[in-house]
Amino acid sequence: MGLGGQMFPKTQESAAGALDKLRALSGDWEGTVAWTGKSASKVSAHYYVTGNESAVVEDLSNGMTSVYHLDGADLRVTHYCAAHNQPRLRATSFGADNKNIRFSFVDITNLHSPSDGHVSGLEIRFLEPDHINITFQFTSNSKDAFELVDLRRKE
Repeated sequence: MGLGGQMFPKTQESAAGALDKLRALSGDWEGTVAWTGKSASKVSAHYYVTGNESAVVEDLSNGMTSVYHLDGADLRVTHYCAAHNQPRLRATSFGADNKNIRFSFVDITNLHSPSDGHVSGLEIRFLEPDHINITFQFTSNSKDAFELVDLRRKE
């Protein structure tokens, strides 16, 4: 597990197209969540568009929310983490046809110590129209762990 796959540098067109793909996630999803080396548990998600179509909100049932939006030519996400901090990330590469979007750490609010746990990377993979994976890279005490969220649209 981890962040990987063939990726391409970002462009303004990629960022806008990627936000369009995120907008298309609107609705209810269900699936599993698993940390590296641990068994999976059930999770659900709700996506909705807000801010006059300018932002996409992702609410996960495990207590985390992410908000995706454009900042000029950049696609950004602020992740409201169960660890009680708010990492901000920027899309740094896109797969062909925006099938993968990789976000890299920019900065964070409410991190009390650099060794405290926080999301330091994020990748979304659009596997099928109604199937996505989200991989959170979580850094704590200079060690990385990965959390895979596997979601399918509810029928």
